[in-house]
Amino acid sequence: MSFEAKCMATAIGSVPHTDVDAACRLVFDNLRDIPMWPQLPNLGFKENIYVQCTEGMPGIVVDEASNRIYFDTTRDIVGELEVLYGHYINNEIDRLAISREHAQGLYRFLEILKEDRYPDIKMLKGHIVGPITIGFTVSDQNKKPGFYDDVLREGIVKTLAMKAKFQVEKFKEVRPDLPALIFIDDPYITSIGSAFVSLDRDEVIKYFNEIIDAVDGFTGIHCCANTDWSLLAQTNVDVISFDAYDYSETVALYPAEIKSFLDRGGVLAWGIVPSGLPTPETVAGETTESLIIRLEEGMQLLVDKGIDKEVLINQALITPSCGTGVMRPDLAERTFTLAREISEAMRAKYFD
Repeated sequence: MSFEAKCMATAIGSVPHTDVDAACRLVFDNLRDIPMWPQLPNLGFKENIYVQCTEGMPGIVVDEASNRIYFDTTRDIVGELEVLYGHYINNEIDRLAISREHAQGLYRFLEILKEDRYPDIKMLKGHIVGPITIGFTVSDQNKKPGFYDDVLREGIVKTLAMKAKFQVEKFKEVRPDLPALIFIDDPYITSIGSAFVSLDRDEVIKYFNEIIDAVDGFTGIHCCANTDWSLLAQTNVDVISFDAYDYSETVALYPAEIKSFLDRGGVLAWGIVPSGLPTPETVAGETTESLIIRLEEGMQLLVDKGIDKEVLINQALITPSCGTGVMRPDLAERTFTLAREISEAMRAKYFD
């Protein structure tokens, strides 16, 4: 599958707001083509993306009192995986639902969509945490990363696939006319190939593809730091989302792989608006004009290596570089505004 991106704007999931309606207004006011449901981590630990995506995962324990999540392998995790397999094989998506208490922004987003106030939307965006990030940042009671346990690894991948499928089904219930775009947010893939993660690239591609292939819609992989971009290009994903504010040069190190990705209809999501850590205030010093210059300079790096500029523009999305959940609300709102204005300016320049 492929879609016409044409510099439409969307965003990564988190926002700092604690007012659910305000968060949804921010989304719908700015992401007019591809709105995403807002994750609200400041509402509480259950809204943390790690917790949000692990309800029903074999072995998982959420300790709200200490804001801790871990795997307990003293439980019957084999039996729990067998139950999960049954839901997975029978496509019992609601058994692995993301509940309202874990994702208030998702349910309010769906309620607003039912009101049919936004007829010009082209696509609906959802998100899950990535398998590598969960697998290597959530450990068992002995501090062993979950991904090193065969049973837990299977549980992680299949649970995340079901969370993605659940979102697609909820979108279809309210707007069956619109395709879904589900991002896999996986910052920990920066560690692939390092001493911290002993997985080879074929394994990583296999785990991503299991989730991607389960989704009845479009998919993206988001990484907000440097990584081996050729690995992502070799998955079945439709969108590669990257921090274009700081890492355009690293993406340009893989021109052959990026060209092949674009040739098969892939889309690059240019995270050109600085957001999130380590310096959430950076966006205050940028303007629409300064960021468009930076965006075009980043694209030119690929053009200089033989990639057609028209293809890049046609197969581009405009986004913040990462989620805005750690930012002040006013800076997060500026981030969304800039993403919208850059998208509008690029579309006016190249498509109107």
